[in-house]
Amino acid sequence: MDTPMTLTGLLRDVAAKFPSRRAISVAGKFDLTHSRLHQLVESAAARLVAAGIKPGDVIALTFPNTVEFVVLFLAVIRVRATAAPLNAAYTAEEFEFYLSDSESKLLLTSAEGNNSAQAAASKLNILHSTASITQAEDKEAELSLSLSHSESESINSVESLGNDPDDVALFLHTSGTTSRPKGVPLTQHNLFSSVNNIKSVYRLTESDSTVIVLPLFHVHGLIAGLLSSLGTGAAVALPAAGRFSASSFWKDMIKYSATWYTAVPTIHQIILDRHSNSPEPVYPRLRFIRSCSASLAPAILGKLEEAFGAPVLEAYAMTEASHLMASNPLPQDGPHKAGSVGKPVGQEMVILDETGRVQDAEVSGEVCIRGPNVTKGYKNNVDANTAAFLFGWFHTGDVGYLDSDGYLHLVGRIKELINRGDILCCNPKRRIRH
Repeated sequence: MDTPMTLTGLLRDVAAKFPSRRAISVAGKFDLTHSRLHQLVESAAARLVAAGIKPGDVIALTFPNTVEFVVLFLAVIRVRATAAPLNAAYTAEEFEFYLSDSESKLLLTSAEGNNSAQAAASKLNILHSTASITQAEDKEAELSLSLSHSESESINSVESLGNDPDDVALFLHTSGTTSRPKGVPLTQHNLFSSVNNIKSVYRLTESDSTVIVLPLFHVHGLIAGLLSSLGTGAAVALPAAGRFSASSFWKDMIKYSATWYTAVPTIHQIILDRHSNSPEPVYPRLRFIRSCSASLAPAILGKLEEAFGAPVLEAYAMTEASHLMASNPLPQDGPHKAGSVGKPVGQEMVILDETGRVQDAEVSGEVCIRGPNVTKGYKNNVDANTAAFLFGWFHTGDVGYLDSDGYLHLVGRIKELINRGDILCCNPKRRIRH
C-alpha cells in the first residue's frame, strides 16, 4: 500500500480520519463526504485498471471545474498513471501539441465532450472517454465512465496496487511566453510536500472551507485550492457553472461557511467591483485571503482587507515548485510586508549571482530553490535542465533579494534585464508566475 509520503496515501488517511466530513460540494446540487469521495475514486481507479491503464501511462483530462474532474484526476494518480489536465478552451492545434508532447494514452472529458480536444485526439489515435457523476434523490452519487473494460474488473486489483513517492502524478507545461512550453513532471512526493507546505503556512484544518475560484488545470487552483483542502480534511465548493462567477461567488462562500479563498489579482479586482456595485447584506468571517500568480497592487490589497475584514497574504509560486515557494504569514505568525511575497515555505531559498555565489541580505540576484516539492527536471529537455539546475539549485529565472528578516522581494525577470551591468535595471511590470 501507499507510504505516507504520497498524496494518494495522505488522502486515503484523511478519508479514514474524517469520513463523514464534507469534502466537495457542487453548488446547489450535492455534497460528497471524504469517505464517499474516496469510494468514487477507488471505483474509477478500478475501471481504469480494467480498461488497461498501466502505471506510467499519461491520461489527459479536459473538464470545467467539476466533481468529475476531481474524481478522475485522483483516480488516475491512484493507479500510478500520470494526470495531464488541459485547458478546455485550447484550439485543436494546441490540444494536438499538448497531447502529443505529453504522450497521452487516453483523453477524458465531460459527457458533453470537447470538439477541439476530440479532433486532436482522433488525429493522434488517442482514445477518448467521458465521465459523469449524478445523484438521484435519496441516493449516493454514482460515477458513469464510458470506458470499455474486461469482465474481470475488480476493486481488489486497485486495493493491491500501491503508490510510490517517485510516481509521476501530474504533468503540466510552463506558460511558454518566451519559448516553447516546457513539460513539467511532478511526482506524488512533490505534491505531498507542497500540500503540507500550504497546510502549514496557512494553518489549514478540517474546519476550513473554500470556494474554488481558479481553473483546476493550473497548479494554483489545483494544488493551493483543491488538493491542500482535501489533504487536510477540509471542504471545497465548486461553482454550479463549472467556473468562477462573480454573481454567485459570495452566495457560495456564505452557503458553505468559507473561511478563505485564493485568487489572482484580476479576480480580486472583479470581487471588489462586485462589492462596490452590489454588496452582499452579510459576508462570511474569513481567516485570510490569498493572492498569487501576479503582483497585487498595494491599493487593491488595502481595499480587500478593508472590505472583507481579513488579512490579504501575497504568495510566490511556480509550476516547477508544485506551486508554493514563499508566502506572507498569517498575522499571528509574523508581519505582512508590503511589496514582499513573504518568506520561503518548506524549501531552501537563496539569492545567487551569475557565478553561483550566495548573495547577502538586500543584494539582488536570481531566486533559487531546492526542496522536496521541486520537480526533478523538465521532460526530454536537456538544455533547459542544464540551465535550470546549475550549482545544485533550481533557478527560477526571477530576480529578487531577501531582506534582513528573510522576506523575499521580487524585482523582475532575468530575460527582462537591460544590459547595463546593473541587475536592478529591469522591467518593473514583471509577472510573478503560477
